[in-house]
Amino acid sequence: MVCALASACCFGTASVLQAIAARAVEAGSGSGVDPVLLLRALRQWRYAAGLALDGLGFLLQIVALRSIPLYAVSASLAASLAVTAVVATRLLDARLTAAERAAVATVCAGLAMIALSSGPEGNRAGPAALRWSLLCAVLLVLLAGALAGRLPGRPRALLLGLGAGAGFGVVEVAVRLIDSLTVPRVFGDPALYALVLGGAAGFLLLTSAFQRGSVTVATAGMVLAETTGPAVVGIVWLGDRPRDGLQWLALVGFMAAVAGALALTRFGDAPTEGT
Repeated sequence: MVCALASACCFGTASVLQAIAARAVEAGSGSGVDPVLLLRALRQWRYAAGLALDGLGFLLQIVALRSIPLYAVSASLAASLAVTAVVATRLLDARLTAAERAAVATVCAGLAMIALSSGPEGNRAGPAALRWSLLCAVLLVLLAGALAGRLPGRPRALLLGLGAGAGFGVVEVAVRLIDSLTVPRVFGDPALYALVLGGAAGFLLLTSAFQRGSVTVATAGMVLAETTGPAVVGIVWLGDRPRDGLQWLALVGFMAAVAGALALTRFGDAPTEGT
């Protein structure tokens, strides 16, 4: 659980750095799937620093995904939105209201409940079709992102964030499904390609969301999709379960973490210029 929370801190800080960088460059197109925008953002040192934090967060996330249930890791990632809100007060010159501070506290309380109720990681391999389904999900994410990029302002940021979260959720599930790293077996596993493509799709959509929208609205959408999808997959197909008698605490904690994250969508941030 410590690794999952540390991962959330890395992801939350990275989101703010990447948002500043994305806003400092021009978009290549109006689509939510904009490789040119991503390439331009990569030239910004803040975006590179954010990617480094994402890399560290991903390594910590892998440790967590191999140790605790998917729903616990997913809910821990809701804390990344709280981190984004707090870091934005320093880097985006914004302020948290009392209600927004309460939302951060709600996320933390929900995570504490999940930590107390979390049982052992499930040991099911999942159906073979699940691996191919992840690849199909990535294609749907890219299609939805292309359509969402045509929307205005806040809806655009929210929907692109949801798409990015779905892409990153594919990565979480794929990490659990890859059962061997031996060559050539790993290269024949569809989950490996779902992991790579899901991560790429997530970054494409999230960068587009940051470029013309609120960093916290975009991150909230990402957290919602990245939290709920993998949690459902873990419980239904991979055998993840809370401790006996504490199922209610896990459910309350999960709902509190997600509700607190969604409440933070009201947290506004002003556009920041510069590189």
